[in-house]
Amino acid sequence: MWSILLMALGGLLVGGAISLRRQKAHKSWIVVLWVLAGLSLLAAYMLTLR
Repeated sequence: MWSILLMALGGLLVGGAISLRRQKAHKSWIVVLWVLAGLSLLAAYMLTLR
């Protein structure tokens, strides 16, 4: 259950990063969203191994 929610959160964060990139937002916001998305997907993967 939690892994599905974390994967959905990761997808939303990736979409947000892509959206901010198209809007020419500051690079730091884009990098932060990509890092958070990666961590969310990593956490979801770790929960599936458990």
